[in-house]
This record gives sequence, C-alpha cells and structure tokens, in this order.
Amino acid sequence: MTTTQTDGQWSNEERRIAESALKKAYRKETEALIANIRENAANVTRLEDVWQLHDFLSAKRHDIDGKYDDREDFLMFTLSKLIKTGLLDKSDLQGLAADKRAKVTVLTRM
Repeated sequence: MTTTQTDGQWSNEERRIAESALKKAYRKETEALIANIRENAANVTRLEDVWQLHDFLSAKRHDIDGKYDDREDFLMFTLSKLIKTGLLDKSDLQGLAADKRAKVTVLTRM
C-alpha cells in the first residue's frame, strides 16, 4: 500500500529536487555577486568607497540569507520568488508533484 503526499508534505525525492534547485540559484546569485565585486573593486579609491562597498555587501548578505528559506511551509514561496527573479527556471523543478509545480507557477504570477 502506498501513501500519498498531502498538500504540505514533500517526499524525499521532492526535497532533493528542491534542495538542488536552491543550491543552483544560490550558486548563480553568489557567482554574479563575486563577479560584480571584482568588476567594481578597481573603482574603490577612497575610504568612503570602502564603506559604501561594506554597506552594499551587508545589505546583500541580509537579502541572500533571507531569500533561501527551505522550510517546507515556505518552500513553494521560495522557489516561486527565485523563478520570478530569474535565478531559477520552471524546468529546474521537474520531478516535483504536478500540484506543487502548479502552485509555484501561480505564485510566480503574484
């Protein structure tokens, strides 16, 4: 007898898919951030530039730390936000149950 996953439950396979998607988006975002910093580091010529870079990085860290919430209750919201911002594609969620993919799609339109 097989059990079905209820709306809020994620199978082990679905958790693996979601975790892989989150890692992909995180890697994409952090690589872009590092490239941006390397590109703009040559423009740091004054102490004020250092503090501005510090403030930018602090804000970015706060943004990134809050963006990748992998708790099951928030996972569909997290995935939809990452799709909306272009860090993920719907194809990255292949293998999730159809109802979960549909909910993520709906949330990307909000």
